[in-house]
Amino acid sequence: MFFASKSKSFCVEIGEQTTLVARLVQSDDSFLIEELKELPATDINGLGEWIKATDGKGATGYVHATCGIYPAKRIVRRQTLDLKRVKEPTYFNEIYTQQFRIEPDKYAIKVLNHTDGSYYETTKAALKEVIFCGLPSEEVDVTQDKLLALGIYPERLELGTLATLGGMVNYLKFKQSKSPLLILEMGDEMTQSYIVSADGVDISRSISSGVASMIPVVQKELGLKDQESAMKLFYSNTFDFTSMGGTLVKKLLKELQSSIGFYEVQTGQSIGHVLCTQLPSNLGWIGATMAGALGVPQLKIDMMSWLESLHIKFAEGVTPNPPDERWAGLFSLIASYENAVPDEKK
Repeated sequence: MFFASKSKSFCVEIGEQTTLVARLVQSDDSFLIEELKELPATDINGLGEWIKATDGKGATGYVHATCGIYPAKRIVRRQTLDLKRVKEPTYFNEIYTQQFRIEPDKYAIKVLNHTDGSYYETTKAALKEVIFCGLPSEEVDVTQDKLLALGIYPERLELGTLATLGGMVNYLKFKQSKSPLLILEMGDEMTQSYIVSADGVDISRSISSGVASMIPVVQKELGLKDQESAMKLFYSNTFDFTSMGGTLVKKLLKELQSSIGFYEVQTGQSIGHVLCTQLPSNLGWIGATMAGALGVPQLKIDMMSWLESLHIKFAEGVTPNPPDERWAGLFSLIASYENAVPDEKK
């Protein structure tokens, strides 16, 4: 993020379930968060009203923001390249159509080095492990129009997944952790799973099972008359689903166990922690259920120490204090890792 000295700005993370916002000030190479706000993803009007009530608008009438988005059809996929074919003009299109099952002319796609997120240069191709990342081009236009209508000028619009992955790789380096981390981004219809280490992204996989797949199970288990009733109860925060959690995540768990088992056999490493993101606070039990079923503890981020290493601080009275792991993606969007405190100076 690039601002003038002591410049006010915003950081917005828009997921399928929830929207997280930070109002902040940058001074030189540090960030001061003045306010944190959480809204349901469906409360578009609420986001616009909150933005209008702030004092961050410039001469244009817009607040300037870094925006992270999680479109359902996003691609963030680690891939092994055939270095002998990298310079062939049709090679990448074959990957898009045959492996990702997309129409490449309808997508905005970039190829990154899997270790540090830098752009992959085919003319200097030496590494065969890369990250393909992209989203439908139409989604970019639609999202920008929606943000502008809310009074938000997106100075930077990026896939929130990339920020989260980069942030967690940085965190593992900061903690000098040798154990891989399983990250689950849970959407309505899909769950994006990633295994990362301090060296980068090791595995990525899309699983055709998300939060919505739990609704029919809730209906059946509780004997409700229809799925609409089950959905209202599921999101109401008035019923404790912990006891039936294992049944609700059974389909997703089966897919994950297969993926984790393959990884552990291939690398000889065991998953150290699991982090479930993109869930509102009332669905926090899903993360605990997944961790318990996998026999792996949830990641508890040493948030304040980590953010201090990234020169991110909080103004007095900012809540939640301290913020929980659900905010890690938003803080990863804010962070400038070039200014992070090196390990030896922690």
